Order: sequence, then C-alpha cells, then structure tokens
Amino acid sequence: MSRIDMLRESRNSTWEQAKRLLDRAKNEKRGLYGEEERQYEALTADLESIGAQIRRLEDDERSARQTEETMRGLLGQPASRRQSEVADEIRNTILTRSNAPLEFKTAEEEVRSYFRPGIERRALSTSTGSAGMRGVSFFDRVLTHMVDESAILSAGATVIQSQSGEPLRIPKSTAFSTAAIVTEGAQIGTSEPTLDTFTLNAYKYAFMVYITRELAEDANFDLEGWLARESGEALGRAFGAHAITGTGTGQPTGALTGATLGNTGPTGTASSFGTHTTAGQGGDLLQDLYASVAAPYARSESAAWLMRSATLAAIRKLRDADGRYVFSADIPTGSGAAGTILGRPVYIDPNMPAMGANAKSVLFGDFSKYYVRRINGIRFERSEEFKFDTDQIAFRCVARMDGALGDTTGALKYFAHSAT
Repeated sequence: MSRIDMLRESRNSTWEQAKRLLDRAKNEKRGLYGEEERQYEALTADLESIGAQIRRLEDDERSARQTEETMRGLLGQPASRRQSEVADEIRNTILTRSNAPLEFKTAEEEVRSYFRPGIERRALSTSTGSAGMRGVSFFDRVLTHMVDESAILSAGATVIQSQSGEPLRIPKSTAFSTAAIVTEGAQIGTSEPTLDTFTLNAYKYAFMVYITRELAEDANFDLEGWLARESGEALGRAFGAHAITGTGTGQPTGALTGATLGNTGPTGTASSFGTHTTAGQGGDLLQDLYASVAAPYARSESAAWLMRSATLAAIRKLRDADGRYVFSADIPTGSGAAGTILGRPVYIDPNMPAMGANAKSVLFGDFSKYYVRRINGIRFERSEEFKFDTDQIAFRCVARMDGALGDTTGALKYFAHSAT
C-alpha cells in the first residue's frame, strides 16, 4: 500500500471518529462540551494535516514525473550529449554566464481549451537571463506551487496566455435568443442575442532572492526545487489574495468581488450557520446556496466551494434534512481539495472572509468562469553583477497577471451571514 493510500485511510478513519463524537451529542440532544470539544478540535486539525500531506505527496509525484519526462526527452537526443553531460549542464549552468539558449521540453504537452478549463502550461525556453533553469520541469513546479497558494487556480480557473500585455477584451453574452411557437403562415419574430465584453489587463507581480555562491556551489539539496517553491509560493500568495477580493482598481478583480448574492442567513447567524435541526439553518443554508446557482454552472466539472479553514471546521458539524453530514472527507484524486460538500470539492483559501456579521464567508459555483490572464509565462532570471560586492547571485521572478469573473450574472454565488 502506498503512502498516499495509507494517508487516505487514516483521513477516513479520523473523520469517522469525529462523526461519532457529533452523533453521540446529537442523540443526546446536546452540543460538544469540555473534553469532547477538545477531542473534536484535535481530530479536525488532524484532518487538515493529513489532507495537506496528501496534497504535498501528490505534488511531489507530479514533479518527479515531470523531471523523469524531461530527462527521458533529453536522453533521446544525439549520443554526443551523454547522460553525464546533461547532468553536469543542469547543475553547473546555474553558475555560468553563457548566452547560449538551453531548451528542455517534455515528450507530452498538456492540451487544454475552453472546454477543458484549468491550468494552462507552456514550455519555457531558457535564454540569457534564465540560463541554467530547466525549462518545462522548473516552470511546472513554480506553477504547481502557485496553485497551492491560490485556491482559485486549484478550483479550475480558466487561464489565458498572451504574448503582450495590452488590454485584452473578452466577449461575453448577456442575453440569449428566445424561440416561440409560431402558427402556420404567421410572421416569425426576431430575438437578438446581446453581447458585452470585459477587459483583462496585466499587473506585474515580482520579487527577488539572493543566493550565495557558496550555497550554489556546495548545495547538496534540490536547489531548483527550493527556488521553484519559493517563487511559486510568493507569486501565489500575492496574486491569490487579489484573485479573491481584488477591487479591480490597480489590481485584479476578485472572484468574490464579481460574484452575486446567493442567500443570506437568518437572524442569529451573524457568526455561524445556526442550528442544523432548525429549518432554514445549518446544512439548509448550503443547500440553498447550491440551489441558487443555475443548473448548468452547478453541474460543471469546475463547480466547487471556496472558504477559509475555520469556516470549513464549522461546516463539518452540519447535516442535511435527513441527518446526513453535508461534508465528506473523500478527496478527488489530484484535486488538492479538502473534501467535498454536497458532492462538490471544497477548497481552502485564507483570503476568504471569516464568519461574521454580513461577511461573505462561502463561495460556490463554476470557477472556470473566472479568467486568469498570464503574459508570456513566468520569467525567472539571474544576475551575477547586481550583488557583485557580496559575491551573491540574484534571482528575480516576475509574472504579469490579471483576473476577472467573466459571467457576473450567476456563475458564482456567495453566502452572506446575517447582520445580527
């Protein structure tokens, strides 16, 4: 049994223990108190920890496969480039100043389109500024860690790659044609669809990191992997915050900003979801939010929930009208989700508002309708001259991105807590 399978079994066992505590309290018509509450909090913390371990192992497996594919492609080149030469080049070019381009490509490129929403990945050709970085393998790891830090990307946002950063106008329909029964010989009426556009710009996210020459020369660990993780997490945190609550003025427009109201909790749910045994509260509120999203969006492969960790902790206790828990610990393989609610994956993002008066704490809908624009991929560049006086190598990571919700009429809906 693999480590991931063992963790999945452990996660399911942990969730069953947590449900037993909740069921005992339910049968005795009371809440969790004292030691039971502490046990439940410890179990939910274990659930989150195990889920994080599963996502990390899946990420490592993806990175290993990408590296293996890259090396397989390299070893298929002419015999003059022996395996040892390839290995030396990958390690040593981080210290070189060669202007010669170094290109590595995987044997299989990911195909995607409007009908296959998700993360678009492009090959990165290393040139003067980025010599020494494995093209596809390194870029994919940066992007993977960006996904880890931005739940919008994990949930299946549609990514558009463009070569230049001028404003990009994207058409959208705001009303469809309608048909009607026409009697024989009667005039057929006209019904024109209406179109509109929304614009994606290009905001620059960037940071720098300095590596001592000694570290670059003597490192006995995966320096590329570390740099990839640092780059991805830094960019993901910055863009991820704007992708949720960005104002659209001088920054991307967040998914929550563009979403519309699905439902509001009744009085008494200012900082909770109320009592699940009371009609119109508890799990009923999530059912109502689900139902507020048009069926085509709710059925989409990219339909998902988005909330922060503390909100999910409260939702784990909720049941539907038949007494079944609305949350399930089952995680779709490779999704990076924390579980499912009403059969749809749930993603955690600390940028989502906390439960509170009038707070929009839960977002649900088709996340493929949120568009992320990326200009020319991610630039990862090095310079020896900048920190010449300290004998350090400077690495700069730059990404030009924007984001906005393409359909603001109902693709994404949010739940708002009551004012009191």
